[in-house]
Amino acid sequence: MDRLQAMRVFTRIVELGSFTRAADDLSLPRATLTHTIKRLEERVGAHLLQRTTRSVRPTRDGEFYYNHCVRLLADLDAVEADFREAASVPKGKLRVDLPSTAAGTILIPALPDFFARYPQIELEISTSDRFIDLVQEGVDCVLRSGELSDSSLVARRVATLSQVTVASADYVRRQGIPLTLAELQDGHLAVNWASPTTRRVTPLEFMVGKRMREVPLPSMVTVNGAHAYLSCCEAGLGIAQLPAYRIVDQLSRGALVELLPATPPPPMPISVVFASQRQLPLRLRVFIDWVAEQLRDMR
Repeated sequence: MDRLQAMRVFTRIVELGSFTRAADDLSLPRATLTHTIKRLEERVGAHLLQRTTRSVRPTRDGEFYYNHCVRLLADLDAVEADFREAASVPKGKLRVDLPSTAAGTILIPALPDFFARYPQIELEISTSDRFIDLVQEGVDCVLRSGELSDSSLVARRVATLSQVTVASADYVRRQGIPLTLAELQDGHLAVNWASPTTRRVTPLEFMVGKRMREVPLPSMVTVNGAHAYLSCCEAGLGIAQLPAYRIVDQLSRGALVELLPATPPPPMPISVVFASQRQLPLRLRVFIDWVAEQLRDMR
């Protein structure tokens, strides 16, 4: 195995924390990886990996060597991509993770258009609302809502969605319609949303002029999934705040009732998130552009 391939093997083991997972990811026998790392350590004259019963971690020398490998490999990939791209077509497998609602209602129905444009791209799609570790799980990009805090990732905002505060018609008949935020806090219930990652409950949010105000309410139920959140609201279990595009039909039928339209929730940003790279693979760039195109007219 040549030196560059050995560097790629080493960086993947560090990123996945496992010889076995790296071997699966690279489609190589585990014994080949073990032999490669042994030869690499002999070549550089340093112990690069610390093995335990549960994981593999770089030594101090290994961390130093890893950082240099990442930069060198990124530069090489960028140079090769520049030469290939003019004559190439987007191709290869992409692993993406999408929120279940956006996937089912917007993106998956539009996939025939994507494959008509890019027939040599293969998509592997997972749907969830949980935190995805892109490097550890081998995912190329995720579509996520809300403000993003992980500075090690790159985010491209592709849409900003208006949101609506709603309750079911049955809830309104039982509890009445709050006309002010003060009335909202007097005896009303929320369907509480908890972050799938932190489990922190997010209070209801309202724009009062140009300022955002949080209003926590008691709740009979707390959920961490988009479908469950809407279903609980439709079942009359409390007030919820949802993207307007998701509930057009329910509002038009009167199954859900908009509350406090003068103080709407703040808009929800939607972003495609991917690991920091100097040169994105062409297949990933065209997929991100296509997602942005599908969501561009959403409100």
